[in-house]
Amino acid sequence: MRRLMIAMMLAALAAPATAQETGFSPAIEAAIEAVNPRLIAWRRDIHQNPELGNRETRTAALVARHLRALRFDEVRTGVAHTGVVGILRGGQPGPVIALRADMDALPVTEEVDVPFRSRVRTQYNGEEVGVMHACGHDAHTAILMAAAEVLAQRRSEIAGTIMFIFQPAEEGAPDGEEGGAELMLKEGLFRDMRPEAVFGLHVGNQEGGRIFVGEGGMMASADAWRIVVRGRQTHASRPHQGIDPITIAAQITQALQLIPSRQINAVDTPVIISVGRVRGGVRNNIIPDSIELWGTLRTLNADARTDAMARIRRTAEEIAQASGATAELTWDPGNYPVLVNESAATARGTAAIRRALGAELVQPGRPIMGAEDFSFFANEVPGFYFWLGVNAPGVADAASNHSPRFYVHEPALENGLRAMLAVALDRVSPSAFAASETTESAR
Repeated sequence: MRRLMIAMMLAALAAPATAQETGFSPAIEAAIEAVNPRLIAWRRDIHQNPELGNRETRTAALVARHLRALRFDEVRTGVAHTGVVGILRGGQPGPVIALRADMDALPVTEEVDVPFRSRVRTQYNGEEVGVMHACGHDAHTAILMAAAEVLAQRRSEIAGTIMFIFQPAEEGAPDGEEGGAELMLKEGLFRDMRPEAVFGLHVGNQEGGRIFVGEGGMMASADAWRIVVRGRQTHASRPHQGIDPITIAAQITQALQLIPSRQINAVDTPVIISVGRVRGGVRNNIIPDSIELWGTLRTLNADARTDAMARIRRTAEEIAQASGATAELTWDPGNYPVLVNESAATARGTAAIRRALGAELVQPGRPIMGAEDFSFFANEVPGFYFWLGVNAPGVADAASNHSPRFYVHEPALENGLRAMLAVALDRVSPSAFAASETTESAR
């Protein structure tokens, strides 16, 4: 028996083994190394010159010039106001895929002390505000510009067509305007060229250089609502002669919090209902005619979203009716659906990123209650949206997105480029990955 066991061990040591290398072919690796300094330069330029939604004219012009210089087959501008769409057709037949980056900034005054800090100011909702890429869209745009350069250089080896979507107004269009992913689709983005899958990424305050992935509902729907409670105005000394909308609005505000905590199974799906703004009344001795409430509903499940919407309406209307008032609920037409990562696209995309970066840099991500209008694209075709950590080394508690102190550790962006290339090349040029090698284990 002992001799048999020794013989089996020796045989196992002598047997050839297949090792899966990480990374890309030497040509792709060289292209990544060459474009990386320009990725950083583009990001800094866009960061220093941020533009709000539907006003990204300078950024769009920068992107369009770059795609035209790369001799893209088509470069469409003015899509959904300021969006840019580039079409790169490979030298061989194959599927259509789409890669997306958002370009807009936020009305935030930057507090990060870097040489390329934004000092831009503009008008927003009638107020003068600072403008900052506080959500990292400058990084998203620069990463996709770099991916366009790498992929355009390998056009002859690409089997298929890649649609590059540089999207405006992800953070929402200005009041009275349409915009973002929803408007791009409304204008027919996928009508004549429908991709088999769409991919996007988002930077965030997580460990720098790591990619975070997940399947199913990964970012919440965001539904903005307004409730107008109408009572009957009276003098504050004679409340019995009127109908007080303030106390009714207060009851509605409290009752709305009972919907997620007492009416919906929290194990199945989280639901958040928030009241963020209250307006009404002009004097301390007048009970007003009406009060307005504004808030949001967020869920990670489409059925729970529909259910919660109905419960909000019933709660507001019946509480108001019990006191002789009325409550009118309206939903903002610019609401975002749940961002759902389709299972097959997620599994395949995750495997591709692991091949490019190594399994140790790809980690499970958790759903978040923030919203993202990539969800409109992912509702049309299978989508895979992932996250790139951009914290500086040793920093665990970094400022979050939308903070005036949000900071991007630029060396992490190369892994964002590698991940975006991985999900694309997996579909249209699998041979671009580093080849598996057969080695002699006994050596």
